[in-house]
Amino acid sequence: MSSTPESVTLKPDVRLPLLVVAFGLALLPLPLSPWPTVVVVLFGVFLLIQTASLRLEFEEKALIVWQNSRELRRFPYGQWLTWRLFAPWLPGLLYFRETQSIHFLPILFSPKQLREQLELRVGALEVPASNAD
Repeated sequence: MSSTPESVTLKPDVRLPLLVVAFGLALLPLPLSPWPTVVVVLFGVFLLIQTASLRLEFEEKALIVWQNSRELRRFPYGQWLTWRLFAPWLPGLLYFRETQSIHFLPILFSPKQLREQLELRVGALEVPASNAD
């Protein structure tokens, strides 16, 4: 029996894109209407399309970002230095830093599953909220 967890693909979560669209619609009464609404709603629609097409897969040695069935990027856990979830209750952003770069990903996936997998695979690297400022 292997001690390595099996691969897990996160379920999509449309809350963030829908929140952005709702915020955009709330801007409609502004004097500059309809431009702020159009820009924010289009961004929300973009996020909604990303939610439908992107998947995060946590495998044995790396986090893989998929778009439809094409691998976009692989992030080996051995290169991770830190990670943190910002406003996961919204859901908000996943921040993580590798040896070569920093990444911010909107949480378009189940925040609960995301946290569970991060804690399981790179848990010791989490930056507590009080130390991240």
